[in-house]
Amino acid sequence: MALATARHILVDSEEKCNELKAQIENGADFGDVAKANSNCPSGSNGGDLGQFGPGMMVPEFDKVVFSADVGSVEGPVKTQFGYHLLEVTSRS
Repeated sequence: MALATARHILVDSEEKCNELKAQIENGADFGDVAKANSNCPSGSNGGDLGQFGPGMMVPEFDKVVFSADVGSVEGPVKTQFGYHLLEVTSRS
C-alpha cells in the first residue's frame, strides 16, 4: 500500500487560499503560513498531517496527495471543511 506524508493549510475561502499560495510561491515558509492562518488544529504543527494511506483522508485529498509531485504546493482543494493548500512531503 502506498503511504504519504503531507502538510496542509485550511481556510474559509478560495481567495484566501490563493493569497496564501502566492505567499508560499514567493518564498514564505509553508509551516509558518500554516501556523499563522490554518483553521485546522494541525496548523500549530505547521500543518503536518503525519503519514497516511489511501482512504484515510477525504477523497479530494487522496486524489491530490497520491498524484501530485512531492514538494509541490497544490490547491485550492475544496472539501466539506473548506479550502486547502496541500504539500506532499513524501510518498512511498
